[in-house]
Amino acid sequence: MALQVNVTKASSLKTSSGQTEGMIRQGAIIDMSDNLCASVMMAKPHSSSTVHHHGEQDTIVYAVRGKGTIVSEGGKKRQDLGPGDFALIPAHAEHQEVNDGDEEVKWIITRSGRTPVVENLEAWSTMKQLT
Repeated sequence: MALQVNVTKASSLKTSSGQTEGMIRQGAIIDMSDNLCASVMMAKPHSSSTVHHHGEQDTIVYAVRGKGTIVSEGGKKRQDLGPGDFALIPAHAEHQEVNDGDEEVKWIITRSGRTPVVENLEAWSTMKQLT
């Protein structure tokens, strides 16, 4: 891969397909690095993603705006993120993003891997999650 700096302007972000209603995902750094990808996630008020995981990809979340929640451990654990907070979601960890508030939530998502992997699930798995 060439050693060049790549910049993605906010005006050129493209919304991904297969969206969950109320959740908007925009690719920012996709297919530019063999090891990382990044996107912007916006959650409309009173919305949530489906339960999902990111396969072999570890995920880092940086909260930019609003108060959102990451639900994990079979729906039993809720962790709030506000502006400036970070979260690490390990590979294969089932989780759900939730916005219970009245304002939009904006997170920056960085994952290990060239392109984002999202495995939507119909429900929480009964298998024990690794902690």
